[in-house]
Amino acid sequence: MKVNSLGSSSINVSEVCLGSMTWGTQNDQQDANAQIEFALDRGVNFIDTAEMYAVPPTPETYGTTESIIGNWIAANASRRGEFVLATKIAGNGLPWIRQGKDIDAAAVKKSIDDSLTRLQTDYIDLYQLHWPNRTSPHFAKHWPGMLRFSEVDAAAHEAGMYDILCALYDAQQAGKIREFGLSDDTPWGISVYLKLAKQHGLPRPVSIQNEFSLLHTKDWPYLIENCVHEQVAYLPWSPLAGGVLSGKYIDGARPEGARWSKAQRLGLFRDTEQVNAAVKQLAQLAADHQMTTAQLALAWCAQVDGVTSTIIGATTLKQLEDNIAAFDFDLSDELLAEMDKVLRSYPMPF
Repeated sequence: MKVNSLGSSSINVSEVCLGSMTWGTQNDQQDANAQIEFALDRGVNFIDTAEMYAVPPTPETYGTTESIIGNWIAANASRRGEFVLATKIAGNGLPWIRQGKDIDAAAVKKSIDDSLTRLQTDYIDLYQLHWPNRTSPHFAKHWPGMLRFSEVDAAAHEAGMYDILCALYDAQQAGKIREFGLSDDTPWGISVYLKLAKQHGLPRPVSIQNEFSLLHTKDWPYLIENCVHEQVAYLPWSPLAGGVLSGKYIDGARPEGARWSKAQRLGLFRDTEQVNAAVKQLAQLAADHQMTTAQLALAWCAQVDGVTSTIIGATTLKQLEDNIAAFDFDLSDELLAEMDKVLRSYPMPF
């Protein structure tokens, strides 16, 4: 499997990153063990999790996914060096996690120590800020007028970002984390962290993970150009747009046990008429080229210039096998042109 540099760091990661957010809700320990071992055997060396997981997030499931991964690590200690382990500190807004408060230096210190305990490891390869303290244009908040950037106290947020960087520096010096990255952030967030890191000799972000798929391309080209030139790895999450790009929710279908048949914390904001129309066209293109709709979507994501590693998730081994196989497809210029027509017809379907 192809590997790429994780931004400006010395870490190399596979072009596929194994996501884990359903481990503890839709998947149990046995399922997770099988997925980890299957992925490692197929050349995947990158696993992503978060203290907030499993999803949908609840007080009862908080930390469950990290604990599941930790159980596997404890039982397979000799394999810890085979993969890059990434986790994330939750941002504000969830009352059962640090009373829903902002990320600050104290929160970083405690969260790292708690994650290390749950993960049963001495170090975290990539420690990420799950979302910034300020409200960012993610989770359907990217439409004009939904946020008032002019009302944000940029100086106060910059001071808070410096405070966070100092805590990350201490953790790095203590050997608890190797690198740090961002998530659900913007070009402004990246630029401020890079500026502060350079000014004060503090850790620079080596990656950012944002939602990116055939149905949600808002990071292209502006944020991704920034990532390429600043050596910040771009890690798409939800490359199947919450599962809709599997084709299984076409025309309102709700398969038993599937994610959209369960309660969602932020609702089904991806369930629109435009999404349904776009997915139907993409599903036909996939069938015409002897691949699944999910494989078409993942193969497209992987070939986007600037993408470092795509975070995939699965609830069954068959799904995981099919999804990893997607990265072996070489999409023809003719097929990409047909997909581009769909993109142009439905540029922002949700």
